[in-house]
Amino acid sequence: MDEQKKKPSGRTGAAPGARPPRAGGGGRHAEPKEFEQKILDLSRVTRVTAGGKRMSFRCTLVIGDKKGRVGLGVSKGVDVQIAIDKAYRQAKKNVIRVPMTHATIPHPIQVKFGSAMVLLKPAPSGTGLKCGGAVRMVLEFAGVPNASSKILNSSNKINIAKATFEAIKQLRLPKKPTVAEAVVA
Repeated sequence: MDEQKKKPSGRTGAAPGARPPRAGGGGRHAEPKEFEQKILDLSRVTRVTAGGKRMSFRCTLVIGDKKGRVGLGVSKGVDVQIAIDKAYRQAKKNVIRVPMTHATIPHPIQVKFGSAMVLLKPAPSGTGLKCGGAVRMVLEFAGVPNASSKILNSSNKINIAKATFEAIKQLRLPKKPTVAEAVVA
């Protein structure tokens, strides 16, 4: 028997027929994302056209760094991964900062979005998050350690999350007294 000649593949340890690695370091070893993410809602939606039904996926995603920044993205795609990536990019564009005092939100606030009404209230240190569903996820990714909430009128996760975002946008830190006001008081 003759010895079979092996062609050098230029890659060591690569399986025959395997693709060479991409330039730019794509794939699973990408740089770590600056925000943590969690899918709030993933649903299959259909659009009726003249030729039949077109199916796509809608992803609602909450991102945050747990240090006071949080974002929400809702997007559709023909594939689940495409919808998630689009929602992540949209959420990065809509990142807001959460004002906090004494490890909680500064004041109570009630906001309505669609039919969903959300009431956020500050809580004493050590209470934790006494919130349910979408409100809990948004405040958790924002890094709020203590707060309580009540969801009224709705069970729609997207509207509840958007109402929570509107409430966070309306939060204001208390005005610090100036030197002249401090002397008078």
